[in-house]
Amino acid sequence: MSDSKKGKAFSPKFLLAKEAAEYLRVKVRTLANWRARNTGPAWRKHGGKVVYTIEELDRYSDDEGKTHVG
Repeated sequence: MSDSKKGKAFSPKFLLAKEAAEYLRVKVRTLANWRARNTGPAWRKHGGKVVYTIEELDRYSDDEGKTHVG
């Protein structure tokens, strides 16, 4: 039985770059720049699309000891 049939809201494990940018409140281009500089949150490709996990976005955002570029 799917989550929607159980009355639970669907929560994706992976966010597309646009969704991740909205989650972090940055521009999609900022994420692209971070990827190019290897300074942003960890990402991967699924079917040719860049995706991020919410856990990684939270970890990156909470990492107080590093310099954020963007």
